[in-house]
Amino acid sequence: MNSKLTLRMDEGLIALAKAEAAQRGKSVSQMIGEFIDVLGHAEKSKGKLPPVTSSLRGVLKGSDVSEESHKKHLREKYG
Repeated sequence: MNSKLTLRMDEGLIALAKAEAAQRGKSVSQMIGEFIDVLGHAEKSKGKLPPVTSSLRGVLKGSDVSEESHKKHLREKYG
């Protein structure tokens, strides 16, 4: 069930929202709804890493790697 929501915004922002919605072939309400939906999903997935990043987690555990050793490696490699 769709309910009505009134938002108060600067006129310039409203014009921008309407132009963006028209360009996307959507209504401003659809865009705002999708934005809020994305925010909700982002909050739930907070802390979750992409699969590739997740697979690399812990790879260097126990190794003697520091920021300084990495910088040294780069200086030796690239001069």
